[in-house]
Amino acid sequence: MSAWLERGVDPDTVGRILSSGLPEDMRRPASVLAYRLTALLPPHLPPALPPPAARRPRRPDPLQNCDGCDRAFRSPAPGRCRDCPPAAA
Repeated sequence: MSAWLERGVDPDTVGRILSSGLPEDMRRPASVLAYRLTALLPPHLPPALPPPAARRPRRPDPLQNCDGCDRAFRSPAPGRCRDCPPAAA
């Protein structure tokens, strides 16, 4: 019965499945039970998906004004946009 429980079937359902439709004149109840435990065993459940990562959505970089052309662009730090040549050192 542990195989049934491992596959997600609750104990009440196991009892209903194993005891439904039993013949009235049973000679070997243990054999009938053993047969039903193996023959009616439900398939394995698919593996559980891992829970989604509890992470915050990444915020976009703030808007900066380019030091060369004054165009707005997103960057973590102030500086020049990608279209402007690098600043002379």
